[in-house]
Amino acid sequence: MNGEDKTSPTKRQVPAVTRALAILRLLGRSDVPVGVNPIARELGLVPSTCLPILRVLEDEGMVEFDSNLKRYTIGIGILPLARAALQRNSFSVLIQPRLSELSTDFDVTGIATQLSEPGQMVVIALSQSNIPFRLQVDLGSRFPALISATGRLFAAFNVQDKTELENRFKKLKWDHPPTLEQWREEVETARELGYAVDQGSYISGVTVVAVPVFGASGNMTRSIVAIGISERLKDKQIPKLVKAMMTMRDDIENMQIDTGRSTPGGES
Repeated sequence: MNGEDKTSPTKRQVPAVTRALAILRLLGRSDVPVGVNPIARELGLVPSTCLPILRVLEDEGMVEFDSNLKRYTIGIGILPLARAALQRNSFSVLIQPRLSELSTDFDVTGIATQLSEPGQMVVIALSQSNIPFRLQVDLGSRFPALISATGRLFAAFNVQDKTELENRFKKLKWDHPPTLEQWREEVETARELGYAVDQGSYISGVTVVAVPVFGASGNMTRSIVAIGISERLKDKQIPKLVKAMMTMRDDIENMQIDTGRSTPGGES
C-alpha cells in the first residue's frame, strides 16, 4: 500500500523482544559458543541488559549455556518452532516434490529460499542431487540476499537505495568476485530475462540458476534455485532448466490462489 495510512495502528517498539530476537539470530549465525560480553558488544548492548534476556531464553530452551566455558549456543528448543513453520508454509510443502523431480531430471540440487531476517534468504525446501559437490546446503541454511543468482534477482526486483546496494555488495564473499560494474550489468540482465545465472562466480566450478517468486507487494520474497556442476550443466541445458523452474513456480502460485479462494485467510 502506497502512502501513509493514518488509520493504521502505530507499531510499538518492544525493546526486550527485539533484543531477544537479535541474540537468537546472532547465536544462530555463530559456529562457536559465544560469551555474554561478545554478544553484548556485537549487538550494541550492555552486558547487564543482555544477561537477563539470555537467562530467560535459556529457561525456555531457546539457548544453551555451557557452564564450563561460560558461553551460549542456540538451543534445540528452536527446532519445534522451525519445524512447525516449515510444515505450515504452503509454498515449501507444495514445492518439495517438484524439487525432487527437478533434481532427477537435470542432475541438480534444487532448493527454495525465502526472505527471512533482513538481508538473509533461508532455505525452506531442498532436494539433493546424487552428484557430490562442495556446497553444503541444509534446510534452514542462510545466505546473504544479494549473493549469487538469487542475489541478482533480489537486487533487480526489490527496489533499494543504490548507495546501500553498493555497500552491501562490498561485503559479499565470492570465489571469483565480479566487479561492481559487472554485477550491475548482470542485475539488469536478470531483470530483463526474469531469471539469473551464476557460473562459477559464487563457487568455483558450480553453476547456480534462480527464478524469482513474488509476494503480494510485488517484491521478490522467495526464489527457486538449481545448483549443479558447471561441467555437467551446460549452457544449452539452462533454458530448459529455467523453463521447468518457471513452470513449477507458476503452477504453485495458481494452486495457492485456488486454495486461497476456497479457504478463509488462505495465505501462505
